[in-house]
Amino acid sequence: MRKYLFRITLTLATLGLLLGYALAGPEPDVKEPFEQGVAALTQGNPTLAVEKFTAVIKIDPKMQVAYINRGIAEMRLSLWGDAVGDFDQALEIDPRSPEAFYNRGLAYSRQGEFAKALADYTQAAKFAPKDWQIYYNRGNTYLDMKKAKEAVKDYNRALKLHPQAPEILHNRSLAYLALDKPEPAMADADKVIELKADYARAYYSRGQALEKLGHKYEALAAYRHFLNTGDPDADASLLRKTLERINALEAK
Repeated sequence: MRKYLFRITLTLATLGLLLGYALAGPEPDVKEPFEQGVAALTQGNPTLAVEKFTAVIKIDPKMQVAYINRGIAEMRLSLWGDAVGDFDQALEIDPRSPEAFYNRGLAYSRQGEFAKALADYTQAAKFAPKDWQIYYNRGNTYLDMKKAKEAVKDYNRALKLHPQAPEILHNRSLAYLALDKPEPAMADADKVIELKADYARAYYSRGQALEKLGHKYEALAAYRHFLNTGDPDADASLLRKTLERINALEAK
């Protein structure tokens, strides 16, 4: 839950970048509903976006980007199966589309079909090798599969393309913790805090690393900071774990 919520939030925010592909000159009869769909998606109305892109597809069933954008809207509605179907359609039209592979990978990840997600991310990377998001999300999938060593490799690739990105550093910190490497985990957490002081979850990761290193009071300080700054809804599970760790450390 800790990794997955953050990843999805980030991913859906960055998916808007793919809309740039969709703006490449639609035919006049689909231009208006297409632009309305883009506007609805970027303004946070995925239900309307699905409606508008469906109208576009009825007019031009070969418009690949309409399937991709409708799939993105469906993911925002948690309609993962429908989204996969749209990305399948997009790949039938263009079998080399990195956007379709990438987004289908996201949908598969959300459904827990990690092997399929990895295959799609790998295909996406083949056609768009400079896209850091592909390696980042493939790393997240490896982490979900408890393959932290492979996750670190992908986070390293992502960081080469997008240096000093807090989200990548944070998840690499989680991977290092899973590998029982608290020193680099703490270094990454500290770097996240340096880059983005309000990145609350980095304090939880820092607390875990400090606890593993035997620094009780510093770990307590990091955990308490997260307890005071974490999101009550998105971080609910982590906040409960934090309270448990605080109680356990104080009892020692």
